[in-house]
Amino acid sequence: MLDALGTLLITAAEFGALALVLPRFGGLGGWTLGEICLLYGLAELSFVLMDLLFGGFDAPNLSAHVRVGSFSTFLLRPVPLVVQVFGSDFALRRVARIGLAAAIFAYGVTHTAHAWTLGDAALLAGCVLGLICFFGGLFVVGGTLTFWTVDSVEAMNVLTYGGRTLISYPMGIYGEWLRKTFTYLIPAAFLSYFPVLHLLGRPLPDGLPPAAAFLSPLVGPAVLALAFAFWRVGLRRYQGTGT
Repeated sequence: MLDALGTLLITAAEFGALALVLPRFGGLGGWTLGEICLLYGLAELSFVLMDLLFGGFDAPNLSAHVRVGSFSTFLLRPVPLVVQVFGSDFALRRVARIGLAAAIFAYGVTHTAHAWTLGDAALLAGCVLGLICFFGGLFVVGGTLTFWTVDSVEAMNVLTYGGRTLISYPMGIYGEWLRKTFTYLIPAAFLSYFPVLHLLGRPLPDGLPPAAAFLSPLVGPAVLALAFAFWRVGLRRYQGTGT
């Protein structure tokens, strides 16, 4: 319970700083606090749900199993390997963050000048699905790398935890090279930023067609499928550490 409370307070303090400072500047890149809460809540809610489901694939958890040899025991059990990894780190402390993330998201929904419809709700649900698959895929890639490196690769945190922070804010505030990197090389912008732009009645950047706002349910699962393909390659080359 104390672990869950500590995790909750960290997230609350991070968002509280934004909520207290932003109104003094009247917005961020032309976005109001409510509109940013929509982005922030989407990213936080999706990431927490993903972390609850894919925590076993997170590199620090999986690398510990590889290092001590317990991953090799997974391979010997008559249970699908992926199921065992999913269940190897199911931390209930993350549940507390779900409620806070949902509250931030709800604030964003109720404090934007938009008449919500069932179609909009379906679009947002697709965003959550896409984001869960996208970040889950990054966790799978980071965990697979430990088959070669044993220890977790810190550079993956730039894409996972750093990526979550990046898409919590309007991508228009970033430099062109960073925005285009997380649009065309790493397709994070398709998962929440473009759909929210569409819902707010704003044009998509770079002259992209409005249909690009509806690709989140396709982009996220595609990244996850590629990640599990890499996972299978890693399994074929896994040799253990001799522990």
